[in-house]
Amino acid sequence: MDEIIEGIFGYVVRHEDIDHEVNSTFVASLDQPFLIDPMKPEVDASWFEGREPKHVFMTNRLHDRGISWFVEKFSCTVWCHESGLHEFENMDLVVKGFQHGDNLPCGVEALEVGVLCPEETAFLIPAANGVLAIGDAFMRYGELGFVPDEYIGDDPEAVKRGLVANLRLHLERDFDAIVMAHGAPIVENGKAMLREFLDGTGH
Repeated sequence: MDEIIEGIFGYVVRHEDIDHEVNSTFVASLDQPFLIDPMKPEVDASWFEGREPKHVFMTNRLHDRGISWFVEKFSCTVWCHESGLHEFENMDLVVKGFQHGDNLPCGVEALEVGVLCPEETAFLIPAANGVLAIGDAFMRYGELGFVPDEYIGDDPEAVKRGLVANLRLHLERDFDAIVMAHGAPIVENGKAMLREFLDGTGH
């Protein structure tokens, strides 16, 4: 667990299903601590003493990852956009639905990304100078980039155009940092870096 911004922690765990390291975020600085797209951490439950997580937010239905561990240990409430709730119909995991535009616990706002899947969501977190949490819309292994074409549908260029259009709308929001499910966080000047990336895509 690394404190990337005061009260906000990031950690990296290898995801066995995709054989790649992925990123998770724990926000402890607000009145109800929560996680975004969490893998099971390499620390034990005692690490969270005094800052026990109350909620888990999923950027899409496939990012259940290690959520069951947090539900078992802390009885977290789990959230996913309502378009993805069908994924959990035959699972023991209880998931609450939300719509894009909703205000969630701790003042977190659910922003529409879509395109990749109907439920793809970014979360605007009212901590520090504003934090934007991203799922699969882009990643950061070195520079910002889209996920490989084979993972984003039959018409990757159309998907990228849609992502760029929707992400540009979020540049109107107040945020300075970006955390993501795939890649290193941007702890400052995140909005400027995102704008530069979108401008450079050619879409």
